[in-house]
Amino acid sequence: MAVNRPDRLVVVLGTATEVGKTWVGCRLAEALRAARVAVAARKPAQSWDPAERAAGAPTDAELLAAATGAKPDDVCPPHRSYPAALAPPMAADRLGRPAVHLADLVEELRWPAGVEVGLVEGAGGVRSPLAHDADGVALARHLGVDLVVLVADAGLGTIHAVRSATDALRPLPTVVVLNRYDRGDALHAANRAWLTERDGLLVVVDGAELAAVVRPPSPGR
Repeated sequence: MAVNRPDRLVVVLGTATEVGKTWVGCRLAEALRAARVAVAARKPAQSWDPAERAAGAPTDAELLAAATGAKPDDVCPPHRSYPAALAPPMAADRLGRPAVHLADLVEELRWPAGVEVGLVEGAGGVRSPLAHDADGVALARHLGVDLVVLVADAGLGTIHAVRSATDALRPLPTVVVLNRYDRGDALHAANRAWLTERDGLLVVVDGAELAAVVRPPSPGR
């Protein structure tokens, strides 16, 4: 079981790869820290492109560590960091490393004492393999999270992607983040309105809105 479980446990998942999960997670962490909320982030397993790394690109763990004031090895254990541009279990297979199991990833989660909000970031989309026996949905269910932050693109294909992901996540409480949202873009606005008014989803479009949803209630409320 996770050590020192945070007061509020949040998992950050995406409708697909490259929708901006880490960027959203970092902005959320920064907004919470600015509001004096104790926050920490964890990435149970990560994979990365060696060529991009050689060119100076940071890993997800490094970005989350910078946003939360932690060390990258605390965000993601070194043995769960895979230098191959594949889903973590596939990368482990290619590199000849041991199989990745959900129970082990959860067991390895370590939180500092006093964390009010713990952010756990998945890999790829909600159904992308995170372990040989689990995806992001399984991770969220196993952890018994208080909230799922679902990151989606704001443009074409958004409604299908969000509906598919939220169907897989039900009944977990979920807030949808339309990343790269342009308030002057009619399609972006229409997508948000459809998801909110027709599908009854909670949809936010910036870090301040998201932080207000994630932030723990004040004492006495």
